Amino acid sequence: MSNRFVDAGLSAPVNLTWEVTLACNLRCRHCLSSSGRPAVGELDTAEALQAVEQLHGAGVFQVNFGGGEPFLRPDFEEILSACHDRGLVTCISTNGTLLDQARVRRLSRSRLVAIQVSLDGARRETCDAIRGEGTFAEALHALRLLASSPIPTSINTVLTGPNAAEIPDLHRLAGSLGVSLRVSRFRPSGRGAVDWEALRPTASQLLAFSAWLSTEAGVRTGDSFFSLTSQERQGLGLNLCGAAKLTCCLGPRGDLYPCAFLQRREFRAGSLRRRSFAEIWRESPVFESFRSLRIHSCESCQRFDQCHGGCPAVAYHLGRGVGGGDPECLMECVTTLGGPAPRPAVQEPTP
Repeated sequence: MSNRFVDAGLSAPVNLTWEVTLACNLRCRHCLSSSGRPAVGELDTAEALQAVEQLHGAGVFQVNFGGGEPFLRPDFEEILSACHDRGLVTCISTNGTLLDQARVRRLSRSRLVAIQVSLDGARRETCDAIRGEGTFAEALHALRLLASSPIPTSINTVLTGPNAAEIPDLHRLAGSLGVSLRVSRFRPSGRGAVDWEALRPTASQLLAFSAWLSTEAGVRTGDSFFSLTSQERQGLGLNLCGAAKLTCCLGPRGDLYPCAFLQRREFRAGSLRRRSFAEIWRESPVFESFRSLRIHSCESCQRFDQCHGGCPAVAYHLGRGVGGGDPECLMECVTTLGGPAPRPAVQEPTP
């Protein structure tokens, strides 16, 4: 998608991440939101169904559900059905622990759902050290249930230092299960900020992943890995941040943010409890600031047309501000190979 098209503005995001609850039965060390207990004042069922109406009315194409663990909401399948009844495509990010055969059968009734199950290592020891004891086995059980269903399914893994060497094995594991692999980026947000030094990939690991990725067109990366994208993968996805341009995030209390990794008070664009989704998307000064954001410090870089400064959320959490340029881009990895890791800034808890 060309920058010119994105800059012109869209009447609605192509896809939206909806963190439907902060409740979670796991305590993963890299969690972007420090999930555990439900947030105070989460949208109730009636408000959530009204949100679905607003997203549909605005013209949103896809809703990506996350959390927390979405299936911990007793009404989650009702919310999901409301999306499908209105033709909204959905993707659910889950830890897999609450999936059983009956639930998979119910979810299989719609052709508008896809599911990604989190698995953070090709070895039990690696995954369990990040996600908790027994999570590797439970995720594999969920993946096998889904693989025998018509639901499009993928493994979602967050690239970290401990699992970086296992990504090719995860790809082979996904193939043996009949599912795909999606690799997400680790950011120092939420609980991830606490374990940033222990879990972040090194510059050499990021460069090795970039080189491997250039040979694996079937592996999806989704969010902000364009900062590491090699020439071989150009055209397979966006080459700039889509926050407030192509996507945004709906938090569990009905607040809207540019992306899931910037659920901070200063980036709150508005609340569905006070204004309509369409109004916030169209008129929010926060969203407008992201649409006009330019990473001027990166404009002289030879890779600027490939990544346009990388991920503003990573830059923000590492103290550079959203306009500071991605500290983990391909060129910085080359330049600072073996250098000290930047430390995440200390911030107040998500309001």
